[in-house]
Amino acid sequence: MSVLTERPTTRFVLPDTSTADAPPERRGVPRDQVRLLVATPDGIAHERFAGLADHLRAGDLLVVNDSATVARQADAELVGRGPVVVHLATPLDDGDWVVEIRTAPEATRAVLDASPEDRVVTGAVTLTLLEPYPWRSSPSGRGNRLWRAEVDGPLDSHLRRHGRPIAYGYLDGALPLAAYQTVFATRPGSAEMPSAGRPFTAELVTRLVSRGVAVAPVTLHTGVSSQEAGEGPQPERYAVPASTARLVNAVRAGGGRVVAVGTTVTRALESAVAPDGRLVAGRGWTDRVVTPADPPRVVTGLVSGWHDPAASHLLLVEAVAGRSPRRSPRRPTTARRRRRLTSGMSGASEDRLAATAPASRPRVATAVDRAVERKARHHDLPRPPRRPAAARTAHTSSARHRGTT
Repeated sequence: MSVLTERPTTRFVLPDTSTADAPPERRGVPRDQVRLLVATPDGIAHERFAGLADHLRAGDLLVVNDSATVARQADAELVGRGPVVVHLATPLDDGDWVVEIRTAPEATRAVLDASPEDRVVTGAVTLTLLEPYPWRSSPSGRGNRLWRAEVDGPLDSHLRRHGRPIAYGYLDGALPLAAYQTVFATRPGSAEMPSAGRPFTAELVTRLVSRGVAVAPVTLHTGVSSQEAGEGPQPERYAVPASTARLVNAVRAGGGRVVAVGTTVTRALESAVAPDGRLVAGRGWTDRVVTPADPPRVVTGLVSGWHDPAASHLLLVEAVAGRSPRRSPRRPTTARRRRRLTSGMSGASEDRLAATAPASRPRVATAVDRAVERKARHHDLPRPPRRPAAARTAHTSSARHRGTT
């Protein structure tokens, strides 16, 4: 995880009243009726998410994340300190886990003053903190947030019986795991929901496909989303299947747009770009961070939830949509009182932003065009990094302020 020196230029006020304490269904609002802000080179439009099909055309491609959310939050005790809540972010290749310790009972704040060799006990499972993961993950310089932990005990079975979806204390009551799934969720593995896909319904997907818009999957299993301002996303597992790579390349060659449903999809796709600019099949760990300084090479559109001010995810949005002031969501955000569902929905905004590349950046470019534009940067890491690397703004490296999409 890197500490980013690049900062978003998009600025907006996020009043406390803009945070929803329940998903829209609890208020009688269908998933696909949340509000949608559409930003294109021609300007900004406001409507409902169900109208997304009106802004795409035959030959475009929506790429979705098929990762399903799993129960990764559990009550625990930090030995010698008292009750805590533990978030199990991701299993590592050597059997260790990445964990985050948060205050009990609602996981409101990260516990930053834990130390190596501290033990966290949940049921019959003991987690021994080994070292910061992948290195110190508190950009303020105070303490540490994510840890590599050694596991002793039946963690998987404990989570199946006693685990619950990760939540941050903002919800009005607990929600079932089904509330944290998208219509595309088929491969369990995400600690928090890839929430950009949540407003899609089977009916909306059918309407898109019937209009000639293709849909293809990638997989990126998300970690935890509670990054501090300026803190880059952690390494995450991803997979881009060969069939999706072929389809992306064909759509680009035919002049269509490649629209990523979420920052997680953008990260996965941009982690599988070959030196010649083509998308190739790939899988492994990625620490790719997409920013205006290192923009996407295949993604030309983005469907995303709202993110907290100064969140690293806004850099990715700016990398796709551009930084022109007229494209900034600031005015519509404050004027239209858009509602965000931060709570346990992985920071999922009820409202969505759909953006396509500004005129200053080609919507579609050939592999040769991309290679000329800038030197290719492509890394497929077989294992996540264990030791610090130099701080950087753009390098293969989601989320999540409170918002993984």
